[in-house]
Amino acid sequence: GKAWQYRNLFSALIQDWRTKWGYEFPFYFVQLANHMPRNTKPVDDMWAELREAQTLALNLPNTGMAVAIDIGEADDIHPGNKQDVGKRLALWALNKTYKKDIPFSGPLFKSFETYDSKVSIDFDNVYNGLKTSNGGKLTGFAIAGFDQKFYWANAKIDGGSVIVWSDSVRDPHSVRYAWSSNPECNLVNSANLPASPFRTDDWELITK
Repeated sequence: GKAWQYRNLFSALIQDWRTKWGYEFPFYFVQLANHMPRNTKPVDDMWAELREAQTLALNLPNTGMAVAIDIGEADDIHPGNKQDVGKRLALWALNKTYKKDIPFSGPLFKSFETYDSKVSIDFDNVYNGLKTSNGGKLTGFAIAGFDQKFYWANAKIDGGSVIVWSDSVRDPHSVRYAWSSNPECNLVNSANLPASPFRTDDWELITK
């Protein structure tokens, strides 16, 4: 319920610990896993807003975030699969701290462009391309016009980008991905690491 406040609190915690320890040590953390019942329609969501607050901490130097949006459990806030969480954290440490030339992060939203009633999304950390984790249709995207009403969207992979559209939104303004407590989403990169939830808009959040 305090996701907006967490934008400042989490970064302040990291900076305070570094001040007290006396050096800028690596700080790697885990984004909230998927949890609770799945929404049937796109909604505003406090868990999504908290995940965004966590992602913003990547703006601090020497930080890393393991995404766990695909390995949570609807009925357990502490999911049992700790092994994949540990492996994903280890990838950050091996690349950033131990300088191993290996993929370390899932796709992170970089930029977007609107054209012909569609939105093209570009990502960092694509490596050798994007794909779906299950080989099926791309899921997890919602789109809205300037009225801020979101609809589930069609989405397809185009090289290192994703094209998003909906017949219900002729003049799109914003796209959101996995913006839910327990989203159905399956975008990964060539290293099979999941994309982090994101939004392209800056509309006011429910926890502000």
